[in-house]
Amino acid sequence: MSLSRLITGLVLLALGMIFITLAIFHTWWMLFYGIPLFILGIAILLYKNEDKIEERKDLKEKRYTQ
Repeated sequence: MSLSRLITGLVLLALGMIFITLAIFHTWWMLFYGIPLFILGIAILLYKNEDKIEERKDLKEKRYTQ
């Protein structure tokens, strides 16, 4: 897991939790911001396909055509 993805995921999770907490105690409309931020933070932290490195097809084809 890259450091930038970890930081982004944790920041979005924290902002989501803050907005959800504020929505419970003060204004309900902050749920419209808190819930998507919380879900997006979880999705960023759990997304594993980005860690895989794909081979470049153009380099592979050039090796065989030379």
